[in-house]
Amino acid sequence: MVAGDSPGEEPAACDRKRGQGMAQPQIKEMTADEFLIWNLSQAERYELVDGVPVPLRAMSGASNFHDQIAVNIIASLHRQLRGSGCRPTTADTAVRTSIKKVRRRDVTIEGAGPEAMAYEAHNPVAVFEILSPTTRKADRHVKLAEYMRHPALKAIVLVDPDVVDVLVYTRDAAGEWQHERFDQAEQVIMIACTSAVLGLAEIYDGVPLPPAG
Repeated sequence: MVAGDSPGEEPAACDRKRGQGMAQPQIKEMTADEFLIWNLSQAERYELVDGVPVPLRAMSGASNFHDQIAVNIIASLHRQLRGSGCRPTTADTAVRTSIKKVRRRDVTIEGAGPEAMAYEAHNPVAVFEILSPTTRKADRHVKLAEYMRHPALKAIVLVDPDVVDVLVYTRDAAGEWQHERFDQAEQVIMIACTSAVLGLAEIYDGVPLPPAG
């Protein structure tokens, strides 16, 4: 269980605004536990933002490049982590970031085995966000702050799908977050607390992009 938000936390109103203007039934505020049960009966996937379900379609904007990068990351992690006790998961596996917030990341490295009736990561050690036009600001600010407060996470990886540019945040032995930028195709990223290594050429395989300016 993740501790609740602090009083001074930056609000995630930008997430909710993406769902405004779309005809939706009134839904009461929920806890993370209530939300995960509720979402099982829905025809689509949602995130929980400040107790309010937000459909992922309201966060649309992912391109073919976005999808290709996600596939590249999952394929590489699956191959490298097999038998290690860790495994990559898709956005179907939720990550609880507070009492009233549940996120669905492009890729998560889960440090626990799969369970038939589990719908969230129990020990997420790394999350990968592939930025998109409608979520870029929230990913780099609001969501990043949420992930940094998660006690289990050791690495947060933000991938730009429009240019070769990856920002990696790693929690050090003292619990402090350090970050490093990778923007050259020959560079490789070591994912903290795992045996996985991702090359930028591998992440962007099949995606013809210019280097970061």
